[in-house]
Amino acid sequence: MSDHSTNPFEIPGGQYLVLVNHENQHSLWPGFAEVPSGWTTAFGPGAREDCLAFVERNWTDITPQSQLAQEVE
Repeated sequence: MSDHSTNPFEIPGGQYLVLVNHENQHSLWPGFAEVPSGWTTAFGPGAREDCLAFVERNWTDITPQSQLAQEVE
């Protein structure tokens, strides 16, 4: 018996979104799935490679926003 399930984060030719939360954390998200509460769309829909390139360009410091604020104080 073969497994026909597919990882929704690796669908060839799939459309994806880049989501951002209040901590400025970025997430790759399948375009067909509902955006979870607390997240907003920053890019997309687009090809997986384009979304990953957006994350690479725009999320250069993975430190959560609240942690950055504490370091400034």
